[in-house]
Amino acid sequence: QVQLVESGGGLVQPGGSLRLSCAASGSRFSIRTMGWYRQAPGKQREFVASITSFGITNYADSVKGRFTISRDNARSLVYLQMDSLTLEDTAVYYCKLFSSTADYWGQGTQVTVSS
Repeated sequence: QVQLVESGGGLVQPGGSLRLSCAASGSRFSIRTMGWYRQAPGKQREFVASITSFGITNYADSVKGRFTISRDNARSLVYLQMDSLTLEDTAVYYCKLFSSTADYWGQGTQVTVSS
């Protein structure tokens, strides 16, 4: 059974930084593409970043140059380093595991950017 558990969210001032973590279990993590998505109040869930098993990354235009996705295959972890945060980054952030049979989501972690 695949489980994804996010952590690292919280309250941060504009211009600040946070690092989110997602711990995966129940799947061959090292071969999976992993992603981060977010959902702000009243909005649809949107793509933030992804990383393939080979370490190829992709970012939404809105976070490019500010966010960095990385992974630790030995520990089955994926990270999202978020710098230069703005009010518009406030959302619940979700970790996603892509597989050939199904996609899996974590429960989400709240990120609030406020002065």
